[in-house]
Amino acid sequence: MNDLINDSWYYIIVQNPGISNEQFVGYTNKETNATFIPAFKTKEIAQQCFFIMPKDIMNNKYEAQAIIKEDLMDYARKNDYEVFLLDDKGSILEKLS
Repeated sequence: MNDLINDSWYYIIVQNPGISNEQFVGYTNKETNATFIPAFKTKEIAQQCFFIMPKDIMNNKYEAQAIIKEDLMDYARKNDYEVFLLDDKGSILEKLS
């Protein structure tokens, strides 16, 4: 039962959490022009990968937050994003969407 619960939640990076311009951090693959949201299995993995992700720390705040898989997939579909599960080094483990 516990594995089922863990499988339905992921961590994402949120830019400017808690304010009006809050948004999920997404990226564009320069080779394919595909836009994607990086997702992670744990908060620790998200935080480790965040250190090597491109970001604007001078003008924005960032936070790893948990999100239920269904909400993440719904947001991605509505905004034309794919979702990829990444490891702590930013390597793609699998496509979620």
